[in-house]
Amino acid sequence: MLPALREVYQAYVRAADALPALPSALQAEVWASAQLGSLEAAAPHAAGRRAALADLITSLRAAATPGAGVFLRALAAIGPEEARAVAGRAADSLAGVAEPDWSGALGAVRPGLVYLIQEGPLDGDRLICEFRYEGGTGLHALAVRLTYGDAPSEIVVVGDVPALMTAARQAMQAELCVVQPYDPAAVGVRLRAALGGAQPIPEEGYPALALARHRAALLPGS
Repeated sequence: MLPALREVYQAYVRAADALPALPSALQAEVWASAQLGSLEAAAPHAAGRRAALADLITSLRAAATPGAGVFLRALAAIGPEEARAVAGRAADSLAGVAEPDWSGALGAVRPGLVYLIQEGPLDGDRLICEFRYEGGTGLHALAVRLTYGDAPSEIVVVGDVPALMTAARQAMQAELCVVQPYDPAAVGVRLRAALGGAQPIPEEGYPALALARHRAALLPGS
């Protein structure tokens, strides 16, 4: 649909060659989220983003490389809702293309503990949401800072959760912040609204945006 971007799609295909060598599903999801973030940040509007994403899926399917197959699996797991089924069918069509043993874990996570960190009245709320893959492995967290009006100012995926929480508790003991458990349902509602598209996304937040939206959708609340 956007032939002028053909070289861009091919660059994504070439970059995906690095995916099968990654050691875990989380790292593959972080990688795929960064690619989706660059695509969304450059899109002039939602229709353009959807067209570019459809073209990218077509290009990955045509390439039929192991990396393209993993990228499609990642898109089917954490990509935009409207693209997941198409990406999944494209991945299924690549019969005989080898996949890493962690590919089945892509997107298969469950939410855990949720914390609210408040560092001051002008710093907003930092929401920390823990997740694990099936079987309790791969602990990681989504950390989102919301400013006044629940606009996101920081979106980060944290791999070392114990270190993050240790630092937060040390800061609390030094009276630099407040750390407390928070209602997952309330957090789910706030994050889905903040990341849903109505609020502006900071430029540095785009790489984690797709993964953040996927994780926020798994939290309870309506």
